[in-house]
Amino acid sequence: MQRLKTNITIERNILIENPVTRNFLADAFYPESSENLPLIIFAHGYKGYKDWGAWDLMAEKFAEAGFFFVKFNFSHNGTTVEQPTEFADLDAFGNNNFSKEMLDYDEVLNCFSTRPNINSEKIVLIGHSRGAGISVIKAFEDDRVKTLISLAGVSHFGYRFPSGERLDKWRETGVMYSENARTKQQMPHYYQFYEDYKANENRFSVQYAAQHLEKPFLIVQGTEDDAVKDKEAYLLHEWCKSSELRLIEGANHTFGAKEPWVETDLPADLEATVEMCIDFLRQEVM
Repeated sequence: MQRLKTNITIERNILIENPVTRNFLADAFYPESSENLPLIIFAHGYKGYKDWGAWDLMAEKFAEAGFFFVKFNFSHNGTTVEQPTEFADLDAFGNNNFSKEMLDYDEVLNCFSTRPNINSEKIVLIGHSRGAGISVIKAFEDDRVKTLISLAGVSHFGYRFPSGERLDKWRETGVMYSENARTKQQMPHYYQFYEDYKANENRFSVQYAAQHLEKPFLIVQGTEDDAVKDKEAYLLHEWCKSSELRLIEGANHTFGAKEPWVETDLPADLEATVEMCIDFLRQEVM
């Protein structure tokens, strides 16, 4: 356990047990000597992990504002319990799928929603990129979740799978690879990922979940996002009648953050994003 000069407590690498997928780690940031705290759970995106870039600084900002903030590694994101900041298990990465991520999300909620200093009536999900898509579905399915925030969130999972000859080749070989631009690792996707999606296509419809979501929903999107275009944010906003859309002019997919982030302050676009989120949550859950 670590304490900062800003009177924030940090618990790092908390072990979350999931007998169905596998064990994984989470971090918690929260104000000292506080009770009845709103709980925020943050889900990272594709090729992401809980310690990436400026996520620690973001977590501190939320804790300073009075929230119990949790960030976690999905069990099959390629990191391990022993090496939580490295893609040390590419076989696990290749065996990831949306069903496993939903099971992991549930275990994180189970772990933290019952803590004595948590207000279980004030649970918020925040997701980035693909993690935002999963968060929309989890918020729709789980009555414990009261509020949702999407950061550069995807609007459709199916469009991101290959089609035609590329899909046929994937089926035949059983694996396709995607290079990690930072580490240069060739990261595998086994065909089971697509099979799991097709077997659960209705459940994993971000559109359906958004259209039937009746909870406060903040959508934050950068206008210069090359990975998730701003049209996806407009679609989410159109589908969900309880949503608010905020654009960060000129922001990229990670709102100015990168790995590693060596600065002591948040990048300007991510700081503006966090401030928007805090203002929104003060109205909805504080």
